[in-house]
Amino acid sequence: MTIKVLIADDQALVRSGFRMILEARDDLEVVGEASDGEQAIRLAAQTRPDVVLMDVRMPGVDGIAATARLTGRPDSPRVIMLTTYDLEEPLYAALRAGASGFLLKDVRPGDLVEAIRVVAGGDALLAPSATRRLLDRFVATDVTPPAAPGALEQLTDREREVLMLLARGAANAEIGAQLVVTEATVKTHVSAILRKLGVRDRVQAVVLAYDLGLVRPRPSS
Repeated sequence: MTIKVLIADDQALVRSGFRMILEARDDLEVVGEASDGEQAIRLAAQTRPDVVLMDVRMPGVDGIAATARLTGRPDSPRVIMLTTYDLEEPLYAALRAGASGFLLKDVRPGDLVEAIRVVAGGDALLAPSATRRLLDRFVATDVTPPAAPGALEQLTDREREVLMLLARGAANAEIGAQLVVTEATVKTHVSAILRKLGVRDRVQAVVLAYDLGLVRPRPSS
């Protein structure tokens, strides 16, 4: 299956470089290029991409605002945010806007291609350094879950356990080992969690768990 990709970046050279990388792969098709967020939104409506590579900082409507507008629509594309600097503020803003991935623009070609495939397949990803900072800020390893409010009440006790482990950065295999269940069972629980919480991927589930108080930030040192 061909994955349709829209590239949104205000620098023509960056767009051209990404296009060259992607068009060298048989399963990827670049369906358009946008130089700002407003144009990205219009082109997404016309071309219906599976994944949008979205620059964080663009003139007019920036990448964060454009992402929020795109992901708020039915059958919205997945969005991978791209930025030059590995900073916390755009990372959190991108996740809350609905982005499924966050990478630096100096990402290696092979990693960029794999990121698009992962996100198109329904999973989420972050640059490794961004993942570490996200977990350091959002998660404390000694958290005792509070009484589940609102959306969390839909989860079973086992699903809440799985969500807690997701929030601590555990992979499916690690969760399975800790809970003494198969990896396939973990995947079933994760799918149920995403469906019940109304989120699209694991990263969004972690952010929601933080917002709802299932996990809390580490205290400042």
